[in-house]
Amino acid sequence: MPASAPVVLIACDKFKGTLSAAEACAAVAQGVLELWPRAECLLRPMADGGEGTSLVICEALGGEWHTAKVSGPRGEEVLAGFAMLPGSKTAVIEMSEASGLKLVPAAHRNPWRLNTAGTGQLMKKAMELGAEHLVVAIGGSATNDGGSGMAWALGYQFLNEAGEAIEPCPANLLEVARIVRPEGLNLPQVTAACDVTNPLLGKEGATAVYGPQKGVTLERLPQYEAGLEHLADLVKKELGVDFRTEPGAGAAGGLGFGLMSFCKAATRPGFDLVAEVTGLEHAVRQADLVITGEGCLDAQTMHGKGPARVAEMSRRLGKPVAAVGGMVEAGAEVALRARFHAVIGACTEETLAYALAHPAKAVAEAISGNRPVFESIMA
Repeated sequence: MPASAPVVLIACDKFKGTLSAAEACAAVAQGVLELWPRAECLLRPMADGGEGTSLVICEALGGEWHTAKVSGPRGEEVLAGFAMLPGSKTAVIEMSEASGLKLVPAAHRNPWRLNTAGTGQLMKKAMELGAEHLVVAIGGSATNDGGSGMAWALGYQFLNEAGEAIEPCPANLLEVARIVRPEGLNLPQVTAACDVTNPLLGKEGATAVYGPQKGVTLERLPQYEAGLEHLADLVKKELGVDFRTEPGAGAAGGLGFGLMSFCKAATRPGFDLVAEVTGLEHAVRQADLVITGEGCLDAQTMHGKGPARVAEMSRRLGKPVAAVGGMVEAGAEVALRARFHAVIGACTEETLAYALAHPAKAVAEAISGNRPVFESIMA
């Protein structure tokens, strides 16, 4: 490695609420070039199936970004985007674009009457453009409907005891007596991209683990759980499949289960998909140093999230890897340092206001201000 001109791979996920993955990578590169003006920076924005996945893949492969008006999680009209990839008739759809938590103001977060219809509508739009493979990135959801809204938008009928059609959501799942498959529905290949392995039900399931962050109250947990269990029982009875215990079934409020059940979807880790299309492993092999990161480095970072997966690949290939976070959780620092050769925070509680006002500058300064750290791990 030329001491003054290292090859530095920068593979950051988004810094949620402040920097996109591409912006975070650019900020790190600015700091690197202040340290080594002759450095070669390889930028590989990362995502793991959550927010930003479709745009990262679109930009990496030079795809076309399309937008469509669809139903948001509360039934309101939203403008959602998806990527059409060149030469492959593949569409990359991000459920959070149509059914995401980011679309629901904090004061209104309560998934009882929300559903994933907009995600199904986005899938239909991609099919109308000729997509023969739908990659659905499932993360960042506002919903907890088991994917029933998505299926309803694709033409599945959900009927009550009187034979009346209803638009499904958690509030009425227990009223559904029959599910009718649409005639002539010709779905393309569907892949659900996610990096969580939760089943649909139980203490590790969609409602128990992810419900509270969406506004599910403790007293309502049993009602949500009962609705999803009833849905799974009906799917088994009417469609002859039972994916409730499959890893990833509980992703995105059970959308993983819905995609498997109603669309015959295969599942694939979102990080693996992004790493493949961006040529991440080849870039790691070229690098003298790898820098990854996300908005908050904490205990969750170690559980299969993008930066941890970058670190895993880097260590396997014998490359030093550093992580930069907007914040570093104090209680997780020891565990983080066991995974990364260096851990750097862009701000402290005292400098948080400055970092939020100038996130790119704060990240760049965190990198450029740690020359001894980088020189030590690259020695």
